[in-house]
Amino acid sequence: METITIHTEFIRLQDLMKLGSLVSSGGEAKLLIQDGQVQVGGEVCLQRGKKLRPGDVVTFRNRSYTIAYED
Repeated sequence: METITIHTEFIRLQDLMKLGSLVSSGGEAKLLIQDGQVQVGGEVCLQRGKKLRPGDVVTFRNRSYTIAYED
């Protein structure tokens, strides 16, 4: 599992995908999320603006990513 570090209280799903270089643009993230290709906590998430906090797990293309605060 890979860790994506954030500097804020939360991050929105589509922004996390851009920050973690899982996609090349916000438009690409939007389409993939709306197509049901992204899971949060083991369930498909269709909300691109879903707020994610440290400890949440995002699964995309058979890879899992967890969120953590920067030390």
